[in-house]
Amino acid sequence: MIAIFENRGKQYKAKIGDFLKLPKISELKKNDSVTFDKVIFMKDDKGQTVIGSPLINGIQIICQVIEQIRDKKIIVFKKKRRHNYRRKIGHRQDLTLIKIKEIKVANKPTSSEKNLSSSQDKVKLTKGESNGS
Repeated sequence: MIAIFENRGKQYKAKIGDFLKLPKISELKKNDSVTFDKVIFMKDDKGQTVIGSPLINGIQIICQVIEQIRDKKIIVFKKKRRHNYRRKIGHRQDLTLIKIKEIKVANKPTSSEKNLSSSQDKVKLTKGESNGS
């Protein structure tokens, strides 16, 4: 089962047993449990896909915090030619390493495509809208 969820403006792909590096969530400690419920997309083991508009209700992704870590250092180097301007600074991002434990489906989500097709059938044409001329 694969799901795509949103956390603080970014989207992540989750599969059971995967490890993810998220931007640091400061209130969490090692071995804490965290749940994400802003699921955008889900594909189950049978190959059926459900796309939210914008979210899918009734699906939760349960994760366990493995550790609070720091990413590898990146070098930020700025230079302007002919002005004797050079700056070299390093940066290490604080991250939370989590493991996907379970993707729990509370109820069978309904496809949004069914709802869209039924609403389009109810549209009535008025005078002057028959062929676009």
